[in-house]
Amino acid sequence: MAVSARSLQLAVFAGLLAAAPLALPNDYYINILILCCFNALIVMGLNLLMGYAGQVSLGHAAFFGLAAYTTAFVTATAGLPVWAGVPAGIAVSALVAWLIAVPTLKLQGNYLAMATLGFGIIVSIVFNEAVNITGGPSGFVGIPRLKLLGYAFTSDTAYYYLAAGVLWLATLVSRRIIDSRTGRALRAIHVSEQAAQAMGVDIARHKRFVFVLSAVYAGVAGTLYAHHLTFVAPSSFGFNFSVQLITMVVLGGMASLWGAVAGAFFLTSLPEFLRVFEEMDILIYGAMLVACMMFMPSGLVGGLGKLAAWLKRKLTANPTPGQKPGQKPGLKADSRG
Repeated sequence: MAVSARSLQLAVFAGLLAAAPLALPNDYYINILILCCFNALIVMGLNLLMGYAGQVSLGHAAFFGLAAYTTAFVTATAGLPVWAGVPAGIAVSALVAWLIAVPTLKLQGNYLAMATLGFGIIVSIVFNEAVNITGGPSGFVGIPRLKLLGYAFTSDTAYYYLAAGVLWLATLVSRRIIDSRTGRALRAIHVSEQAAQAMGVDIARHKRFVFVLSAVYAGVAGTLYAHHLTFVAPSSFGFNFSVQLITMVVLGGMASLWGAVAGAFFLTSLPEFLRVFEEMDILIYGAMLVACMMFMPSGLVGGLGKLAAWLKRKLTANPTPGQKPGQKPGLKADSRG
């Protein structure tokens, strides 16, 4: 049975995720990979919302934080097991997203961006001011490590494989949604809401669905994040992080599943590689972002795809000695002409 290109991509992605820790020298870099998986999970959901449905959100860090604080409160303060805290965190993110989606998704463009921005700022203020629940600016400590089916994820490597497995499953789910009737409806909404409605697409229902789904992705990442660090603070879920998530979406490639992963992994790990430049790291970081946007406006994945197509055209246009133009490499030209 022939293997489809998309199945092959998922298989290669699984292989890369499995092999990544083997090439790293110590646990510090494995922790960076874990953060890459968390961010990729959030950006994947945000890309479904922005890249495919065309709905802007400047407050997605709030859903990440709501899930993290909820599971922290349930497990550390209420004393319930982790298997109760994780679903509670995801459920709170989904519920709040639905409550926010009903009024805000009636807005469009800048108005929608401002509404989601306001929501994110309000949640960030609550994290800082509700000291008795969240610990305030000092943060929430004492969160237990994740334990599932009697197995405690105490080592960084084990936790990485858990995060990578969740990311791979989210990629599979996203791929199925994109290829489904719902995915086609989301792309139609992005192009023209009026045209999509004329074709029978329920605009409001699909918008709410993708908004809540993106919040669920952020919620899953938030619960895993809280039980990995065993500490959460409001500074991790502020406006700056929401902007960073948007940057990952745009840099990786809008409406690109692999672009979301590439953007998240690239921007999460890049500061670690730039630390050797000390005071110059911020300048180099900004210059690289500007260069990527100038020379790869379609994102990292789109830019690399165009580069590969350009190299292919060059190789075809400049044949090797004894090869006719357009002839496949490795085939000798007919001496009879």
